[in-house]
Amino acid sequence: MDVWLLVPIALPVIGGAVLLVSAFREQAASDAGDSGTGAERENRVSAGLCAYVGAVLGISVALALAAAWTGDREAVLFTLLDAIPVYFRVDAVGRLFVTVVSVIWVLAALFAFVYMRHEGKEKRYFGFYLMLYGVLVAFDFSGNLVTMYLFYELTTLVSMPLVLHNGKRESVMAALKYLFYSLCGAYGGLFAIFFLYRYSHSLTFTAGGTLDMAAVQGHEGILLIAVFAALLGFGAKAGMAPLHAWLPTAHPVAPSPASAVLSGVIVKSGVLAVVRVVFYIVGADFLRGTWVQQTWMALALLTVFMGSMLAYRERVFKKRLAYSTVSQVSYIMFGLSLLTADGFTGAMLHVAVHAVVKCGLFLTAGVFVYYFNYTRVEELVGIGKRMPKMLWCYLLLSLALVGIPPTGGFVSKWYLAQGALQSDMGVFAWLGPVVLLVSALLTAGYLLPVAMKGFFPGDAAAADSGAGNHGAAAVAANEVGEPTKGTKTSGTKASHEWEISGKEEPPLAIRADGREEAFPAAKADCRKEPAFAMLLPLVILAALAVLAGVFPGALIQYASEIATSVL
Repeated sequence: MDVWLLVPIALPVIGGAVLLVSAFREQAASDAGDSGTGAERENRVSAGLCAYVGAVLGISVALALAAAWTGDREAVLFTLLDAIPVYFRVDAVGRLFVTVVSVIWVLAALFAFVYMRHEGKEKRYFGFYLMLYGVLVAFDFSGNLVTMYLFYELTTLVSMPLVLHNGKRESVMAALKYLFYSLCGAYGGLFAIFFLYRYSHSLTFTAGGTLDMAAVQGHEGILLIAVFAALLGFGAKAGMAPLHAWLPTAHPVAPSPASAVLSGVIVKSGVLAVVRVVFYIVGADFLRGTWVQQTWMALALLTVFMGSMLAYRERVFKKRLAYSTVSQVSYIMFGLSLLTADGFTGAMLHVAVHAVVKCGLFLTAGVFVYYFNYTRVEELVGIGKRMPKMLWCYLLLSLALVGIPPTGGFVSKWYLAQGALQSDMGVFAWLGPVVLLVSALLTAGYLLPVAMKGFFPGDAAAADSGAGNHGAAAVAANEVGEPTKGTKTSGTKASHEWEISGKEEPPLAIRADGREEAFPAAKADCRKEPAFAMLLPLVILAALAVLAGVFPGALIQYASEIATSVL
């Protein structure tokens, strides 16, 4: 047994558990009345916490990448049932996914070191954050279907606290919705596992599939139903219709770094589960030309168009990005459903590109919330004059998501369109590229105007700014009937009320841990750019989005090799 394969799984889980124990002990002491912590002690705790999280995460990521890229490794943790071990093995697709997870996890953590000081309860957040990384590494390195299912369920359970972090009613309800959708979907996958165990030589992942065709003979109908249940069930985590509604509910209420990893990484666990079932257990040949493939393609294209249209109509910025994720992840599902080499290659490319881009976009939303408490699109008019570097990063990420050359999004969507045209799937051969093109136009329509109006707000916005408020922010507040008099309030609109009133004292916000503090917008209203720890991840992600299009050769070759092995 290769013990080094288990270390990057166990280390972050143990490190996160230590933080959670410390957080719960502090909470108990606070509830007992021993809550005296001055600002100096709080700063020391924050610095120490960042150092601890950075060390644990950095070592875990280094070990995970070393395990992934230094040869084929495998390890059996224990035997769950006869001939069904909890088993880990490094393979090509696992390497790709664990690399994407690791890159996103480090950059989102760096951003969160600053952002979560405003949210409060940092220890609890980073405790679950570290544990979730370990669970995702185990999920990516799963060597058989049962191990994958076990850690798929753990991914849901450990990520749910990130959604309900602030403890408000809407956060709790959103987390419960996420839990309900994910568990219901997982049960569809479990239903499929029962039948696949009966009709497969083994549940160990093998490129091309492990079906026992002699046993399947005469039972194709029930097996197709089981596979379709798995596609719908695991597709719930990926946001594929009809089980997509949890995404636009969960993202707006979660802290922005949590939204970044939910959209960039967690939804990809549904994609990987589908890849494992279709290409490593069932085999593409069994599904090719069946009603399952056609229905899968139809649902994927429906989700692509529906998500883009809903995002175009949405005015809450993080909810708009959530609907965008619904659409963009179904690009991947469509590429997989083609069951062609180019379609599979495009899907794997889009896994990496979308993770980078959507993580960056949600982090920009976090900047807007942290410094200005802006949550709606119309409030972002003129933001480029205050934070030009940040908005340039947003623009590059948006161009990549639209698919404008020479960004990575263009390369992945090119392969998806070529895969559809070469698929010989009748109407889907031309309908797929048409839907992808329409979706790209809608994506440009809901992302690029933010940058355009951010850099060029126009005369009306300039007049509003000179009048002592932030223009669109005041308009948005008045449209929903909110007060414009400056009062000391908590909640999402407090900073707007202070800005509109012109009071000398900023409002107080109620943090998630119950303490009051001035809104960051009040403390940093004149900043030209966000803090370095927040800007650096955005710059790196924007650079990666562009470099993936300028130098795509290595990534294309790797994805093509995976496609060749499974098809």
